[in-house]
Amino acid sequence: MDCVYMNPNETIEVRVKHLLYLMNLNEKIGQMALIERSVATPSAIKHFSIGSIFSAPNNGPFEKALSCDWADMVDGFQKLALQSRLGIPIIYGVDAVHGNNSVYGATIFPHNVGLGATRDADLVQRIGAATSLELRASGIHYTFAPCVAVLRLGSITKTLPHDL
Repeated sequence: MDCVYMNPNETIEVRVKHLLYLMNLNEKIGQMALIERSVATPSAIKHFSIGSIFSAPNNGPFEKALSCDWADMVDGFQKLALQSRLGIPIIYGVDAVHGNNSVYGATIFPHNVGLGATRDADLVQRIGAATSLELRASGIHYTFAPCVAVLRLGSITKTLPHDL
């Protein structure tokens, strides 16, 4: 197989076009799928070309898992994904709306509704940067935060005010 899509000297447009050309329908569907960690079996990741995995709250590698434990788990999923036919890496995500609360010992910040009450956009940005560093130390690429939703029941604590 000619690996134009893996050639860093090619433009992104050429690489993406070539990769999409090589992918079959099941691989395209798999790349659009986001599955929960509890169902992310080695065969599902490798054979269905799963694009992304997320951990629901309290669903890490084990209770009181540290950043290094999370990184080891994510690396294991990544190795499986890279063994698929086209070797497409996965994206791993968690819900870190007020800090990387899935990792034992991580910094937990007030919810966004509380941060919004401070009216301090710089503080909110610094909290986001700190959370990002802790996520990266855990091997996590993606977070479902910040929540930029319309304030309504169920998302009240996750939502920042419109004028922050």
